[in-house]
Amino acid sequence: MTSSALAPDLFGHDYFQDPYPAFSWLRKNAPVHQLTFPVGDLPMWMVSRYEDVKELLGDYQRFSSDATVWAGEDFKKSGLVFGSGTVIERILSVLDPPDHTRVRKLAMSAFTPRRTALWEEPTREIVASALDRLEAMENPDIMEFASTVPAEVIGRVMGIPLDKFRQILHAIEKALVVDPERMTESTLAYQEIVDYGREIIDEKRRNPGEDLTSVFIQARDGDDRLDENELIAMVALMIMVGLDTTRNLIGSAILALLDHPDQRKLLAERPELAESAVEEFLRYDGALTVALIRFATQDVEFLGATIPKGATVIAALQSANRDPDVFENPDQLDITRSGPRHLGLGHGLHNCLGAALARLESRIAIPAFFERFPNARLSVPREEIRYAESWLLRSVLALPVDLHGSGPR
Repeated sequence: MTSSALAPDLFGHDYFQDPYPAFSWLRKNAPVHQLTFPVGDLPMWMVSRYEDVKELLGDYQRFSSDATVWAGEDFKKSGLVFGSGTVIERILSVLDPPDHTRVRKLAMSAFTPRRTALWEEPTREIVASALDRLEAMENPDIMEFASTVPAEVIGRVMGIPLDKFRQILHAIEKALVVDPERMTESTLAYQEIVDYGREIIDEKRRNPGEDLTSVFIQARDGDDRLDENELIAMVALMIMVGLDTTRNLIGSAILALLDHPDQRKLLAERPELAESAVEEFLRYDGALTVALIRFATQDVEFLGATIPKGATVIAALQSANRDPDVFENPDQLDITRSGPRHLGLGHGLHNCLGAALARLESRIAIPAFFERFPNARLSVPREEIRYAESWLLRSVLALPVDLHGSGPR
């Protein structure tokens, strides 16, 4: 294996702004790469090639997401356990079978085709209203639009008020920091998300409706149902994936089309490409840079590397999605692309629960923006666009635009 001394700096400033050069190096030189994570100086392994990432994500028997059971003591002490100290430690995304099978079956009973179809018209109304507000802004920022749409959609779908959505977005960002000096802040942020979920459940018990929260509360499989902690964890998960993941996808997709005017023109000329375009946005620069951390449940020989039991393993989703052995011209945006399926929303047991809703919102919101503002362009130089320094999320911080392309840059 290539010497780690030659490896790029992972989880540093340059990586957060553009991880793709580092991923290219890893795929070529160290497809299973041992590194030191900045929080707790923890040894980790990163897997970067498509087929290997897919194998890792699909093998829950050797690589579990459940830190409470399988993580080593150093990892647990680092504060990196997802949702550490709260019921988020037991969200669906980290459960293994049989718990995962049971909870997901109960949760998925809420995502019927009939119910999903009912979300389309409200989403269109929300997008149109959000575009009106964007146009009225003195200094329009796409990320305001990208934040508003999923917040209002998840509010409608979950039956929750919107008055706290900005605080929750901020809490999600704080929860996923990699700064060792801010880990207490991260734990408090997770608790804030949990408290919000508990408030929503209490309200829906008093005033049930047709929304997903009420459906989760009432969901049954025979005599089985979600217990209180499972309910809170499920609502917290929907808040996190429903707000931040979709926000990141919409923002990154609009930026990608601003960067690729040929693809922008093609989407305008062929609106039927909207669905395949969303899949390409997820592949090209999706909402998640890496998957949630996995833990070796036994000593594992993986592509020539010996990964000890309890070791931490990271699946680099966006590296897999740019693998030239799988995708032709992987660094090129192509909304007509077909072929192998991307891994932008995960793979296997932990494929994203809210994927249908994220796809629906993106399919409507992204074309609608360019239909309303066909001459939109960045109002700052491209090199000034910055990304959040999150180990997990690929999140544009701000995306200022000239909506009508008439002012000086």
